[in-house]
Amino acid sequence: LRIARREAMRSKGRSILMLVMIALPVLGVTAADVIIATQNVNSVESLDRRLGTEAAAMVYTTEDPGVNRVRQGIDPDSGGYSVASGAAVPAPSLATMLAALGHHRAATEVVMTYPGVRTRRGVVSVDATQLQVTDPLAHGLFRLTHGRWPRNANEVVVNQALADRGPSVGHELSLSEYASLDARTGADLTRKVVGIAESTSQRSQPQLVGLPGSIPALHGQQVDRSWLIGGRAVPWSAVQKLNRIGVLVVSRSVILHPNAAARAAQVALGGRQKVDHSVLTIAVLVVVMALIEVVLLAGPAFAVGARRQARPLAVLAASGGTPQQARRVVLATGVVIGTAGALAGVVVGIGSARLFEPILQRFNPDWFGPFQIQWLHLAGVALFGLVSALLAAVVPAWIASRQDVVAVLAGRRGDRKPSPRSPYVGLVLLAVGIGLAVVGAKQSQLGTAIAIAASAICCVLGMLFLVPVVVVGVARLGRFLPLPLRFAVRDAARHRTRTTPAVAAVAASVMGVVALGIGVSSSTAGDRAKYEPSLPMGMSAVSSNVGPGNPVPWAQYAKAVTREAPGVLTEPIIGLPYEEHNGTTINVTFAGLDGVQLQSTSFGPSLGADVFVYGGTLPKVFTRPGGLDAAAAARTLDAGGVIVFADHPVGRSRVVVRAELTPPGRDGSSAPPAPVVTKRTVPALIVRSGARTSGTAIIPPGLARQLDVHPTTIELVTDGPTITKDQEKNLSERLNGLTPGGSVYVERGYQTPSSTWILQLVLACLGALLMLGGTLTATFLALSDARPDLATLSAVGAAPRTRRAVAAAYALAVGGVGAVLGAAVGFVPGIAVTYPLAAANPHSCFQPGCPPVHAHFLDVPWLMVGGVVVLLPLLVSAVVWV
Repeated sequence: LRIARREAMRSKGRSILMLVMIALPVLGVTAADVIIATQNVNSVESLDRRLGTEAAAMVYTTEDPGVNRVRQGIDPDSGGYSVASGAAVPAPSLATMLAALGHHRAATEVVMTYPGVRTRRGVVSVDATQLQVTDPLAHGLFRLTHGRWPRNANEVVVNQALADRGPSVGHELSLSEYASLDARTGADLTRKVVGIAESTSQRSQPQLVGLPGSIPALHGQQVDRSWLIGGRAVPWSAVQKLNRIGVLVVSRSVILHPNAAARAAQVALGGRQKVDHSVLTIAVLVVVMALIEVVLLAGPAFAVGARRQARPLAVLAASGGTPQQARRVVLATGVVIGTAGALAGVVVGIGSARLFEPILQRFNPDWFGPFQIQWLHLAGVALFGLVSALLAAVVPAWIASRQDVVAVLAGRRGDRKPSPRSPYVGLVLLAVGIGLAVVGAKQSQLGTAIAIAASAICCVLGMLFLVPVVVVGVARLGRFLPLPLRFAVRDAARHRTRTTPAVAAVAASVMGVVALGIGVSSSTAGDRAKYEPSLPMGMSAVSSNVGPGNPVPWAQYAKAVTREAPGVLTEPIIGLPYEEHNGTTINVTFAGLDGVQLQSTSFGPSLGADVFVYGGTLPKVFTRPGGLDAAAAARTLDAGGVIVFADHPVGRSRVVVRAELTPPGRDGSSAPPAPVVTKRTVPALIVRSGARTSGTAIIPPGLARQLDVHPTTIELVTDGPTITKDQEKNLSERLNGLTPGGSVYVERGYQTPSSTWILQLVLACLGALLMLGGTLTATFLALSDARPDLATLSAVGAAPRTRRAVAAAYALAVGGVGAVLGAAVGFVPGIAVTYPLAAANPHSCFQPGCPPVHAHFLDVPWLMVGGVVVLLPLLVSAVVWV
């Protein structure tokens, strides 16, 4: 250890490189662990957010009249609860709850509703809280940041998320009229905003806070009531007493200090959680792959360090030292560097987490918890760094203990010839990896995870045994290369103990990126192939869910579209509603003269109706390229015929149209009303389902009158420029302000989820960073080790640009060989993982007679693979050149 410490201090540059290789992954994992622990708010940390700082407990009921007894765990909000139903009884009153606690306690009610609030453009849904905000029991639930608290029922405070949308301090806030029956009777639904207050729990959800009675109960709206209870602690026995009358309790003392009975109730309620073997297997795979990656990245540094110690170790051997002692000297370097790197990584990781916490908070809808450091986790992370350093030093230590003492003392150097058995071991391991990949592609979920994880590890180890052979093979081709490349590949082959871990580290990085990239891209390709557009590409549908019998202001909808998206035109979609204004339900079916039903198994009601009603002229949504033949459709409809979308249209020119009208049931009547059935036989144009937009048929207005059905406007479709995403967001808010649930849908085709492209971007960046780090480190170490050779080049007349070219060529050789090897081996687990992805996400149309299709999709992200294999080595080479 003394020798290792002194050698590390003597060679500060190389020691810093080794320390960085160990500290970087420790830093990253430490920062991630601290951020995750800070972001996750557990039951204990959330007590002040839910109960305030003064309340001893919060009580509430399930609001179900049939529930008269509950069983809960330590925390019913997170641990769950079960209910026992019986005779319908009213919910217990606050007096009953306080009586069950056995003595007088202060209490304050908290009422939560979810009204709509008018903004500059339309209406937005908010979380509205009614309570006595100045009550000591409510202290800590909200934080006033501007203005003052409300003093009467006509005043409210809002949070910044709602203030940014329109009603801010000093303005009038209006609840949306359509959501309230009181608005029709003239009740005042306008409140003055007197302050801005932030919830201590949620950050981005629009919220408002008022005194009790300031926000009237709106029609059909959910109301959640709870009570904050003061006084002394509420023990587990009191919690059980309240449970027996149907009351749930969040007790501060029970959550902070649960007794054995509370823990037993939690176990009985939730049962023992089963271990998810798939998650466990993936976690082990990630840890093992990360350990291999760090070992390979740090390996070149320890190899160069061992070479620089070659003469002292030879003197040690010449003085009677044993090979074991020589190995200990090199392993001690791993202990010293690993300890320093692990400690530095943990300390800098904690600082980085603290630095990035406010930045990450902006992307989280809830407030983070207190800055939390889990020292046991960080001790494990630091141990991981130390173990990786020791493993990185094992091979250099073994080679150093077997060096030729006489050759080293004489000033000669050079690695031993590679073992003739190593290529065969590598090929066997690769074959085993391929076999496991094939097995994993055909196994169950657990078998797949284990087999593919083992396949990846076997491939990495097999590649490690093959790297020396590949490096030597590339060196033999050096005679055909220019001087800088010839020098670089031959030097790499001559010093394989330094080159092999560097190439393997690059290869392992590229292998992981390629394998995961193939899996993600193939899954996305499958989703894209299975995607069925609801509308022709670029068109939009404007709809509302006001319900049967309520008028929809389609003209105002059309004006809103024109206002938010100038140049976009609208067309009404006329069809048969599923239910008429008087409550009569409509069901229209189509069959051939032989009685065979005509239907489309891939039917999807994207336009809000099954049957549409038009004369000779159809909207463009039906006749755009790939849709109906406009001329043939017009002739059929003008002749009184129908257009039917079906799977098998062969040999049918006339169909039987059957309309079944079921009137609404009468109050108090047990027998359902008899439906009224009308049939008509008419000419038909049968169209394959793939040629339509949606629905089952189009009928003429005359046939609708014969069937006694009343067509109406179902939706609006747009024509013209595609509505942008910003226009879509603004239009949705404006439509929601006209009627409840007013919305717009824009058909943009399959949209890759943001999580997918973020994952692909992270993979590419991670591979680039690891490859850059590994290649640059190996290159600088090689240049440090090759000083005598570079000095010889300079002595025989080589220009500085020649030495610069040699350095760039070495980076190109290490990065290029590693990238090609890693990409080739990465295809094995990458292709294997596409099979369970396809099996886990089968294609199904969810219709009778339409069996699921388990299609296999393989999509190789060649752009990403090409960038990693070609562009990154060239980039690293250019960096080294500079």
